[in-house]
Amino acid sequence: MEEVQARPAQAAQAAQARVVRTDLRTRDLVNQAVASVPTLGLQRAAEFLAAMNVPAEIAVRTLVYPQRRRRY
Repeated sequence: MEEVQARPAQAAQAAQARVVRTDLRTRDLVNQAVASVPTLGLQRAAEFLAAMNVPAEIAVRTLVYPQRRRRY
């Protein structure tokens, strides 16, 4: 019976662990680029992320679709 009750708690912990960022450098670069969009524009922000080797998928998701950004 104890094992059955422990499973939901373990599943919740596993789900939370997937949300935690492991790449703080990329987070900081993306934050810089997003903050620079109003002054430098989207193109320059994208160029910055590309120059800093941020994967294109992440750059597009964060610059073009801000509602898809992680909050953590």
